[in-house]
Amino acid sequence: MSSLNVADIRNEFPFFSANPDLAYLDSSATSQIPKRVIDRMNRYDLLEKASPFRGLYTRSVQATEDYEHARDLIHRFIHAHSPREIIFTRNATESLNLAAYTLSASLLHPGDEILVGIMEHHSNLIPWQQAAKRTGAVVRYLPCTPDGLYAPDTLKSMLTPKTRILAVTQMSNVFGNVNDLRTLCQLAHANRTIVVADGCQSVPHMPVDVTDLDVDFLAFSGHKMLSPTGIGVLYGRESLLETLPPFLFGGEMIEYVTTEGAVWAPLPQKYEAGTVNTGGAIALGEAVEYYNTIGFDTMMAQERFLTQRLFSGMLDIPHVHILGSDKPEGHHGIVTFLLDGVHPHDISAILSENGVAIRAGHHCAQPLHTYLGINATSRVSLMFYNTADEVDTFLNLLKQIRGALGYAD
Repeated sequence: MSSLNVADIRNEFPFFSANPDLAYLDSSATSQIPKRVIDRMNRYDLLEKASPFRGLYTRSVQATEDYEHARDLIHRFIHAHSPREIIFTRNATESLNLAAYTLSASLLHPGDEILVGIMEHHSNLIPWQQAAKRTGAVVRYLPCTPDGLYAPDTLKSMLTPKTRILAVTQMSNVFGNVNDLRTLCQLAHANRTIVVADGCQSVPHMPVDVTDLDVDFLAFSGHKMLSPTGIGVLYGRESLLETLPPFLFGGEMIEYVTTEGAVWAPLPQKYEAGTVNTGGAIALGEAVEYYNTIGFDTMMAQERFLTQRLFSGMLDIPHVHILGSDKPEGHHGIVTFLLDGVHPHDISAILSENGVAIRAGHHCAQPLHTYLGINATSRVSLMFYNTADEVDTFLNLLKQIRGALGYAD
């Protein structure tokens, strides 16, 4: 058991006091927000609001400084070389579209190959399908192991001289297993292939060092890491971002404009067109400070404890089938499962009626479910603020579902 005082932690999240009878087990979809992050965002919106970069008066200058301070916090949080490598977006989906659009415009030609992992969230799959349609490139799919991993040997066998881009997740939002992204990057770079990684599930739950991983691009969302919706991040290798074209055009992403054309602003403003989400960026920076205060060691210990309890309890329930690894350490707070004879939507509805919130469906990973021969699954996802009692409540209800529907176990 971790040393985390979960009761004290939960007191910092207004959601839990407002919903005392709800076991929220869907943090992989979106996390809850601590009061200090809400307060910091509200302070900007209510008392400090001004547009950054656009004024010489005090409030505008302060907004610029606070916005850039958030960027600096995030660059240090993921160990990027420079704040210039941190691009603020609306969410990870926009981040991955930005990467796909700019890379395809500069790199892809007819017959080139984009290698996309079969486990990918639609946000790291559909943009590449569209990039292939625009350029005449071909999308190929990297299979996964039954444990929910991309095997380096399989990747090595699939790389060809035409493979320009590899799109993979660091942690699957279905299996919860963590890929050896560093090795995948090494193999790809030896083939002169650029790697675009989805960090939505990894960045909120484990230390991520983009420099050590040597990844070219990595995307993640604020709403999955204790922040509001509407703010996301794209990390990009500075040498690549310098050479790639802008994604959106208009205000703030320009250095100089004439009636004939424009000169783009330097990084990172080149990729942040229009009025930016200043409050969202500041809130995400505050969330990073919160992570730094508690520490990943403490958070991860609690999540390991809860995952072990959840996994072991589910193994003891007849007719439950867990996807992926047969070990709890291969799930990292995410356990996706099937229950014989019961549709995942029915499972979710029954649990909801009894105060437990989980996810049901294909989890924005429909090609993976097709690959597995499954239409839909149920998913429990945990965060450090969850409790053993919540896990036990879920397990007790899960045991009763088949009987409640008339099955004789």
